[in-house]
Amino acid sequence: MGFRKKNKSPPVLSHEFVIQNHADMVSCLAMIILLGLMFEVTAKFAIMFITVQYNVTQVLDEKSEPVNLYHYGPKDVATVFFYLLIAVILHALIQEYILDKMNRRLHLSKTKHSKFNESGQLAAFYLLSFMWGCSILTAEDFATNPTFLWEGYPHTHMVFQVKFFYICQIAYWLHAFPELYFQKVRKEDIPRQLYYICLYVVHITGAYVLNLHRLGLVLLVPHYLVELLFHASRLFYFSDENKQKGFTLWALLFVIARLLTLTLSVLTFGFGLPRTENQGFSLTEGNFNVLTIRMTCLAAICLTQAWMMWKFINFQLKKWREHSQNQASKKKTVSPKSKLHKREPTRGGAANGVVKSEDKTSPRARKAKAS
Repeated sequence: MGFRKKNKSPPVLSHEFVIQNHADMVSCLAMIILLGLMFEVTAKFAIMFITVQYNVTQVLDEKSEPVNLYHYGPKDVATVFFYLLIAVILHALIQEYILDKMNRRLHLSKTKHSKFNESGQLAAFYLLSFMWGCSILTAEDFATNPTFLWEGYPHTHMVFQVKFFYICQIAYWLHAFPELYFQKVRKEDIPRQLYYICLYVVHITGAYVLNLHRLGLVLLVPHYLVELLFHASRLFYFSDENKQKGFTLWALLFVIARLLTLTLSVLTFGFGLPRTENQGFSLTEGNFNVLTIRMTCLAAICLTQAWMMWKFINFQLKKWREHSQNQASKKKTVSPKSKLHKREPTRGGAANGVVKSEDKTSPRARKAKAS
C-alpha cells in the first residue's frame, strides 16, 4: 500500500513497486494539477480539473437573488478524473491507518481478510454518500412532493450539491477498477466485484447524462442505506461470529428497498414522464423523453432488481444450508450421555424382596446342623 515504509524496496516500476507506492504516485499527480493553479498560463487548464464546470446564473423572481445552477458537458471528464485520484488517495489512507490496524488485532484468514477490507471501504463510502444524499433530499422536500421526480423534465440544471454528488459518485466507482489491481484482489473475487462496479457506473452515469438525476438520487439513498447495513453487519460478524442480528434487519430492508425502487421507477417512466409537456428527443435541449428510452431505462432497472433478488435468494439459501449443516454436525458430535444400568448394591442382603443368605452351604448340611 501507499504511505508504507518498506525495508526491502522492489525494482522500480515493477508490479510490486507500483502496488506498494501507487498512492504516493497518485498524490504527486494530484499535486501537479493543484500547482497549476499558481501560474496564469496553466490556471485555466487546472481549474477544469478541480472545480465544477458549466455554471449558469438564473434569476427566478425579480425580488429573489440570482441562483447558480449547473449542467453537464465534456469538461466533466476532467473533473471526474481529478476526483478519481482523490478517491485512490483516500482509499489508501483508510486502508493503511484504519483497516490494516484492525486486521492485525483480529488475525483473520486470507478469505476473511479480503472481505473485511472490502466491507470496510464500502461501509465508509456508503455512510458518507447516504448522509450527503439525505441532506440534498431534505432541501428538495421530496417527502411532501414526490411528483418533482418528473415535473419540469428535462431537468438540465442542477444545484452545486447535486452535480458535485454525481461527479464524486462516478469518480469513486471508476476508481474501483484500478483498486482491483492495487489491492491484489483474489481472482475468484474479481468477477463478483466487476459486476456490481459496472452496474453502479452504468446506472449512475445514465441518470446523470439523461437528466434523471432526481430519480437517481432518490433511488440511491435507500439503496446505500441497505448496503451500509450489510457491510457494517459483516464487519461486526468478522469481529465476533455471534453478532448476526444485523443480517436479519438487512434482509428485511433489502426486500423493501427493491420494492421501493420498482415502484418509483414504474411511477416515473410509466405514468409521470409520458404525461409531461415536453415530449420528444433533443440532444441540444437534453430531452430524452421518448418511449424507447423510457422503456429501456425501466427494463434496465427491473432487470437489475431481478438479478439482485436472485443473488439475495441464493445467498439466503446458502446461509440456511450452512446453518442446518452446522446444527446437524453439532448433534452428531455431542452424543447423549449413555445410561449405565448397574445393579444397586443390596441392603441387608435383600434384592427385589428376596433375602439372600451369605451361607453357601447346601440345604442338607443346614438340616443336619439344625438337628
